[in-house]
Amino acid sequence: MDMLSAATQVRENAHAPYSRFKVGAAIRAASGRIYVGCNVENVAYPEGTCAEAGAIAAMIAAGDRQLNEVLVIADSPAPVPPCGGCRQKLVEFGAGDTPVTMCTLDGATRVMTLAELLPGRFDASHMAKA
Repeated sequence: MDMLSAATQVRENAHAPYSRFKVGAAIRAASGRIYVGCNVENVAYPEGTCAEAGAIAAMIAAGDRQLNEVLVIADSPAPVPPCGGCRQKLVEFGAGDTPVTMCTLDGATRVMTLAELLPGRFDASHMAKA
């Protein structure tokens, strides 16, 4: 299954009773395997999980540690980028030149790299050395 089909399919499983804004994400790991995630809302909004975070968790649980490509799809008038928190999560496992394809259900797309989505990223080089 290709990434667009995988993300579109998993989007249907999203639990979004409050916002009604379903999001699906697919990540291709360095191994070539595709992992998916969908948003899971909670009535206590900060306790929900974004689609990208779910896909990352599935990738890590399966033993992969590096992502090479990301695709996100939502029913929106314009392609929706990952939220700020997910951008930071994605750069933890991807390189600056990793492409992120953002899609709508109508077929509109926009592609940006992780570096473009999160310039000046926080990384391990900012941590104090022991």
